[in-house]
Amino acid sequence: MTVEQQARSAAGASRRRSRKDEILEIAVGLFAARGYHGVSMDDIGAAAGVTGPALYHHFAGKEAMLVAALIPVSEGLLDGGRERATAHPDDPRGVLESLIDFHVEFALANPAVIALHLHELDRLPDEPRRRIRRLQRLYVEEWVTVLTALHPGMPDGEARVLAHAAFGLMNSTPFLGGEVDRHRRAELLREATLAALLA
Repeated sequence: MTVEQQARSAAGASRRRSRKDEILEIAVGLFAARGYHGVSMDDIGAAAGVTGPALYHHFAGKEAMLVAALIPVSEGLLDGGRERATAHPDDPRGVLESLIDFHVEFALANPAVIALHLHELDRLPDEPRRRIRRLQRLYVEEWVTVLTALHPGMPDGEARVLAHAAFGLMNSTPFLGGEVDRHRRAELLREATLAALLA
């Protein structure tokens, strides 16, 4: 199955989403597979079955697609992290396990978005890039708070190192093959991340 066919299949999986959401998912898949500069608007339109004028009705261009893909992800991670941090106010271990579960599920569900973020974020204009970086920093601080609660006396800077190391583990999903089923991959990522952060 070609990248285009996979993208069409993914877009057709959920009929409740808007056409704009479907086109965006197709674009993200193509960007992740080929790189931002390896994909044209014509490529996206062909994969989505949309003509050029109809495509521009939804997005001003590839840059707008990149912004639309990455900002909501960063907002969703921050909102989800804050929700889990407040769910167990007196149980830092419970918060950590909940944060790990949340992030692992995100990483397994969105490998293309993670690949896009890793390789294409710097292609964004200054304002949306700064906004995404700020959202990311706030999300990291949710992890720093729980790590310093679990490890009394740990400086915030060291907790940030651990948090970023944990993200490296969990965000490895774009590079994982399919030889291990999804459930077991989730278990392995959770166990490895928890062990690293509790050590």
